[in-house]
Amino acid sequence: MLVYLDNCCFNRPFDDQSKIRILLETEAKLAVQELIRSGTLQLAWSYMMDFENDANPFEDRRVSISVWRGLAAVDISASEEVLSRARRIHFMGFKPKDSIHLSFAIEAGASIFFTTDTGILKKADLISDLALINPVDYEFNKP
Repeated sequence: MLVYLDNCCFNRPFDDQSKIRILLETEAKLAVQELIRSGTLQLAWSYMMDFENDANPFEDRRVSISVWRGLAAVDISASEEVLSRARRIHFMGFKPKDSIHLSFAIEAGASIFFTTDTGILKKADLISDLALINPVDYEFNKP
């Protein structure tokens, strides 16, 4: 199964772990990454991930996240179709960068879009092409 993790999901382990929600999301995200490493899940990557990660002011975070590009089964480049779809998604009420991430995930053929962004998750029912879920809500024992 192909999955896409957005930038906030990749950055979750670097957030303040004293808050229980953040700690749980971090542990679930790390478990998803283990499934990617083991080959149970496949990772989709995009130009937008590179763009946002390159803008990260913390070198250790940039380096840690960029390693995942090498583990991606799919790396999607920008295209007119991706950008056109992103505009349509933006008109649904998603933020511009989130719209681009979602469009890349759809273009890649991902089944799941993992995010810890509550703004995206509140609008999950607007996107029918893939499941938008918090890693905490992923069914890890599902066959």
